[in-house]
Amino acid sequence: MPKTYLITGGAGFIGSHLVDKLLDQGNNIICLDNFDDFYDPEIKRNNIKEASKNTGFQLTEGDIRDRKTLDNCFRNGNIDTVIHIAARAGVRPSIEKPELYYDVNVRGTLTLLEAMKEYDVKKMIFASSSSVYGNNKKVPFSEDDNVDFPISPYAATKKTCELMCHNYHHLYGFNIFCLRFFTVYGPRQRPEMAIHDFARKIINGDKITLFGDGNSKRDYTYIDDIISGITGAIDNLEGYEIINLGNSDTITLNDLVRMLEHATGEKAITERLPKQPGDVDITYADITKARNLLGYNPQYPVERGLIEFVDWMMDVGLSRGGA
Repeated sequence: MPKTYLITGGAGFIGSHLVDKLLDQGNNIICLDNFDDFYDPEIKRNNIKEASKNTGFQLTEGDIRDRKTLDNCFRNGNIDTVIHIAARAGVRPSIEKPELYYDVNVRGTLTLLEAMKEYDVKKMIFASSSSVYGNNKKVPFSEDDNVDFPISPYAATKKTCELMCHNYHHLYGFNIFCLRFFTVYGPRQRPEMAIHDFARKIINGDKITLFGDGNSKRDYTYIDDIISGITGAIDNLEGYEIINLGNSDTITLNDLVRMLEHATGEKAITERLPKQPGDVDITYADITKARNLLGYNPQYPVERGLIEFVDWMMDVGLSRGGA
């Protein structure tokens, strides 16, 4: 039986892939996106170009902070589940604009939860972030770890939203899974993110900037694996849970550059600058809970995922000076 999903941030990187997946399964989608200019809005419009041809797809342009926009979505939608991906993204920019990040991420999420309460929609998947772990010394990161010490405003907003989600589960019986994403990459990735930025510059012969000594480590997760985790969460949504979605493998920044050189067939030109405020030393997901609850089983080691990503860049013409 087809269901109707409200996907906030549905024209973005992760959101548009989820839109495609759920439409392919025969569901109906209300895509809410404000086409913010954090990066070129035309990229996001192109992300949903094919989806917009599907009769089950409905686009609402608006902001999650605008209650009238949300009322229009819920009043006309018969929504089964909200998948809340919309957020002001990025660790470093959040240090420059903490008030904006709080307003969009926290107030926006609260406004959405209030609309769900009014329209009796009690199922949500919330897109959280591995950034909530801060510089935890214990690895891999487990959902039971203390996350009271975020080191960026962005991370603090995500932790705050997790707490609000638990509040609505406790008070109103909402079923909410908070999924902590670990450095997602792949086709349609935002252009300012490291893998996209590095790959484009390596191909173009431009210099890439590496912060720190290159030994920081990240748990890079391919978009198809993240989407499988989200759909698993939708299928098993009951109660309140926090769940890591990562690849459960770590790659140093130096090794990432070497892998991109291999994938592109080009040599990187690099410059090194000091480590940036807000950057964590490592992200590393314990995905035991995701395996047990969601049947999550990532299929893309980084070497494979980077080749897929570079192939996509070549196919859509983003490598030579494009976005």
